[in-house]
Order: sequence, then C-alpha cells, then structure tokens
Amino acid sequence: MNNTAVKVHEQHRPSPRSHTRKQRKLRIRFTLGEKLLFVSFCVFVMYAAIHIVSNQVKIYQMNKDIQKLEETIQEQQKQNNDLYVEVQQLSTYERILQKAKELGLSLNENNVKVVQE
Repeated sequence: MNNTAVKVHEQHRPSPRSHTRKQRKLRIRFTLGEKLLFVSFCVFVMYAAIHIVSNQVKIYQMNKDIQKLEETIQEQQKQNNDLYVEVQQLSTYERILQKAKELGLSLNENNVKVVQE
C-alpha cells in the first residue's frame, strides 16, 4: 500500500522540464487585405439588415394605412346604404300623398296624366 501511495504522489508532481520550457501561443495574424475584407463584409451585413428592417417598417405603415382606408370605406358604404333605405321609405306613394294633403293639396283624378315610356 505504501508503494501505490508513492506512485500516485509521483505522478502528480510536475516535471521540471515543463517549467523551463516556454509554451508558444499560436497567434493567427491577418493581413491588411483580410482585415479590410472582413470590415467591409460586416458593413455590408449591417447595411443589408438596416435596409431590410426599414423596408419592413414601410410595409407595416402602408398596411396600416390601407386598413384605415378600408374601414373608412366600409363606414361610408354603410352610411350610403342607410341613406338609400331612407330615400326609398320617404319616396313611397302613400307618404307623398299624405304630405300633399298636409300642405292643402288634393288629388284631382281628371288632372292626372299617365306618362308611358
């Protein structure tokens, strides 16, 4: 048992060669052209992203305006239909005859002429 404890202790002890040896860090160096290419690519990606977002905002605004106009058109059509129904009700023969009597006019059948088209 004593021997195994010594072996484990020896395995964890750092070797003197690893301290004296300096490890080189591998550095990747980019050339000026590669840096410019990378920066120009990043600028292009940002420009494209901003352009896409601005187009989406314009489309959203246009859709919102279209929906408002459609709502206004529907309200106007409803109002027009209501007015048409009111005109139909007010232009009935019975109502016209009643208004004529209220104004003191009378129906004289001898003066009535039938117009045919």
